[in-house]
Amino acid sequence: MEYDDPASGEAVADRVREFVDREVIPVEREHLGGPPVTAETIESLREAAREYDVYAPQIPEEYGGLGLGFREALALFEEAGRSLLGAAAIRVDAPDEGNMHTLELVGTDDQKERWLGPLARGEIRSGFSMTEPMDGAGSDPKMIRTTAEKDGDEWVIDGHKWWTTQGSEADVLLVMARTDPDAHPYEGCSIFLVPADAPGVEVVRDVPHVGGGLTGIGHAEIRYDGVRVPEENLLGAENAGFAISQQRLGPARLTHCMRFSGMAERALDVAKAYAEERRAFDGTLSEKQALRFEIAEAETRLHAVRTTVRHAADRIAAGEEARTEVAMSKTYAANVVQDAVDTAVQICGGNGIGKDLPLADFYENVRQFRIIDGADEVHKRVIARDAFEDVDAGEVEHLTRYRDG
Repeated sequence: MEYDDPASGEAVADRVREFVDREVIPVEREHLGGPPVTAETIESLREAAREYDVYAPQIPEEYGGLGLGFREALALFEEAGRSLLGAAAIRVDAPDEGNMHTLELVGTDDQKERWLGPLARGEIRSGFSMTEPMDGAGSDPKMIRTTAEKDGDEWVIDGHKWWTTQGSEADVLLVMARTDPDAHPYEGCSIFLVPADAPGVEVVRDVPHVGGGLTGIGHAEIRYDGVRVPEENLLGAENAGFAISQQRLGPARLTHCMRFSGMAERALDVAKAYAEERRAFDGTLSEKQALRFEIAEAETRLHAVRTTVRHAADRIAAGEEARTEVAMSKTYAANVVQDAVDTAVQICGGNGIGKDLPLADFYENVRQFRIIDGADEVHKRVIARDAFEDVDAGEVEHLTRYRDG
């Protein structure tokens, strides 16, 4: 399929595909069914990515990246997503990718030097600390309870977060907190750059969860007890936390869509290869019409995902917020990818649930996509709100209505 991607991005995406096929997937196969890969393994892949000239494609050249724009880089996220290790290998992995984008958008020169450069080079890691346990902020971010109060030239942060991805390994945490208790949370919250080793930061645990076995990335529960950071650690404008988070989350949701689309493509590739070879009931599985129709449906829906995501990305690249388009893309992609991976597992039978193939790991990882970066229901709420914004009562004015008397 042709998707009218910028030529500069297509060229890099082609190199990423070659890199993933030749360098990343063989390493992935060596580790399937085993413990998480080591930091040394990831760093070795990153060195190879630099040799292929595909490392940190979305990062400005001054920080060691290729300087591609958001729309240019979109296709290569999908290529990276074809392997469980691909995103980390070329440094487009969550949550660092979104955090680097945020620092690039609103960070000061000093903040970029201290954190963006080292993040881009893979020298440090980060976490985005926004979600809270019951009864704090989750799908309804207005319920945020973590606070930050000004004390002289410092901010004092108190709160309780969890599902901070990579939080236990992070060197710096982007923490969302209420800074104006009298304002609506959307106008009264700020984001702070908090060194993970700051006094008062307590990583309670990594929450046990489905997926992530090969990469070893956890989701941490963290307490902030009187954590002090200097005022220069405020990221962006005071009380602009939610506006900044939307600038982060829109593109991040789309890059997630593309990474998971790559997973779906690979899952279908594995299933088709298996079906071509596996024989049963007087022929190969690939000759069975029911299976062929399942593949056809999955391929069609995956094509629709790619076009929907690109439409939303074009709107963002044009300077629009594109909240409805992003919500549609994220919800649809999450369900399409989940169904595609499930189909691939079913086609491969026992080999689908075994770990000689990547499908079982895909299956464990993909379920989270309908929850992370906004649950399906949250995005459907946005879509429905837009759908009901301008209802034409004239469409039903001719109907007969009940009358008394």
